[in-house]
Amino acid sequence: MTAFPVGAHAQVGGTSAAAPSLPTDLSVWGMFVQADWVVKLVMIGLVLASLVTWTVLVAKHLELARQRESAEQFRDKLAATQSLAQLDPAFADHPIVIQAREEIAQSAGSLDDREGLKERLVSRLDRHEAKVARKMTQGVTILGTIGATAPFVGLFGTVWGIMNSFIGIAEQQTTNLAVVAPGIAEALLATALGLVAAIPAVVIYNHFARAIAAHRAVVADSAAALLRVVSRDLSRGTLPEGKV
Repeated sequence: MTAFPVGAHAQVGGTSAAAPSLPTDLSVWGMFVQADWVVKLVMIGLVLASLVTWTVLVAKHLELARQRESAEQFRDKLAATQSLAQLDPAFADHPIVIQAREEIAQSAGSLDDREGLKERLVSRLDRHEAKVARKMTQGVTILGTIGATAPFVGLFGTVWGIMNSFIGIAEQQTTNLAVVAPGIAEALLATALGLVAAIPAVVIYNHFARAIAAHRAVVADSAAALLRVVSRDLSRGTLPEGKV
């Protein structure tokens, strides 16, 4: 039995078939650098989407926390108010008070129609509540878009990377792991980045959806409290015309 020397290449039909060496850099950055330009664009887009998600989280959290605290203070003060004349001057310029003031001013001379005034106030305050909800959702809807599309964008990068792997197999006419592995690794990296972008976006979007619903409920409670105060003044006949 003949022994082959260590390190010698196997001979197939008289031809040396040396296997190509595996890539030495299979880190995330290394795979990004070696990736096809289409896969690179996909990865860059997903990283940017992830940055947008975390930026919206910080900015919107601060905004909602500030608005929620102010709205709760106003609701509690208004709930304890028996008459518009007793309303804390610090809240005289609150948007809900302004809406009521404008409607009472426009209804001057017809305050005897109590039900009509109440109906008009309800309409105004409902529109104000809807306006607040629209403002609060600004910047949040993009999170839903990222959460819905990022996995498919990552999947596109995956399909493209695997396609390039098959092209490499066909060109080199070998299924050696050194040829197949880099393309598949790049493809899977695109999938991973898609999930990294999508999962936090969905979680944060759901969190803000609940927070905005809670804030809208506080605004609705404030509007209802103001309507009760106006109703009391109408019943007493002490509602001042033209101002609140």
